[in-house]
Amino acid sequence: MSSPARPRVILASASPARLTLLRAAGLDPEVRVSAVDEDAIEAQLASEGTTAPDQICLALALAKTAVVAEQIRSESRSSVPTLVIGCDSVLDIDGRALGKPADAAEATARWRQMRGRAAMLCTGHAVALIGSVPDEDRIAQAVAATMVQFAAIDDGTIAAYVATGEPLRVAGAFTLDGLGGPFVEFIEGDHSNVVGLSLPLTRHLVSELGIGWTDLWAQN
Repeated sequence: MSSPARPRVILASASPARLTLLRAAGLDPEVRVSAVDEDAIEAQLASEGTTAPDQICLALALAKTAVVAEQIRSESRSSVPTLVIGCDSVLDIDGRALGKPADAAEATARWRQMRGRAAMLCTGHAVALIGSVPDEDRIAQAVAATMVQFAAIDDGTIAAYVATGEPLRVAGAFTLDGLGGPFVEFIEGDHSNVVGLSLPLTRHLVSELGIGWTDLWAQN
């Protein structure tokens, strides 16, 4: 008797950091970029009175997951269970949701605001088990939050870091696993969440959908 097919895993994100995290945890996800209009979604949320960072990142994660789930559903009718994992991260400073800075000037201003203080890195997670039609999708969702204490770096250090271009590519204008790591004094909470995807939370969400984490390991 043959064993059940290993579920197919789709990462609805272009983030190399999220892909690296999942691969290091034993998964081998396919990557699909949703290309959702994040600015339009945030504008719509704001018009509805939704401005809380945790609500914004979760709404964006759900939107990314929904778009990619529909792409996959339209391409095949495979009997293999398929999971779509969508995430979105924002930095919560004084109740404001800060994503990727628009340019070097904004990244510099962000760091002058962040230095020497703590902020909350929030990541919305949405994991969908795809059904034959959208109404049959099963979705588990949650937000992970990790406190980040930034170093009190000087203007010269900020300018040098911004000049590398790294802060322009990531939510909150910093990384924990790259050039920005030395400028984070400490964190309180899940390390992987700050990198871009909470592995413990993702495991819990997959479990809610009735799938064991070890069933997703690529070597199985």
